[in-house]
Amino acid sequence: MTALDTAATARRYFAAFQSADRDAMEALLAPGFAFTSPFDDHIDRAAWFERCWPFAGSFRFAAAMRVHGGEDEVVVLYETEDKPGGTFRNAECFRFDADGRIRSIDVYFGFLPPAMIAAMRAAAG
Repeated sequence: MTALDTAATARRYFAAFQSADRDAMEALLAPGFAFTSPFDDHIDRAAWFERCWPFAGSFRFAAAMRVHGGEDEVVVLYETEDKPGGTFRNAECFRFDADGRIRSIDVYFGFLPPAMIAAMRAAAG
């Protein structure tokens, strides 16, 4: 894959999440997908759909997404606004498998509204 391909795949991931398009998301994630965030320690694909997918469609981008990277890894910086009106900023590091699917994502939180933190902690158990 080229850097343009991986950047486009990362943008498709965010588009699928923002529009809550599960079929599109299923096609993007590799079978061995792993996800790490301050609330999730290397969870697998099934756990990601259980814990993170309920938030799909709950925000919109408030500022332009910036994508930096190369052929097998990109970092995405973004700012969003959730539907109740809270803004948050994150950085996500995507890694890709040989077929161009997303094999892992590591999320680094910027600012999150307190209500969102409470909801994420509740979802994480």
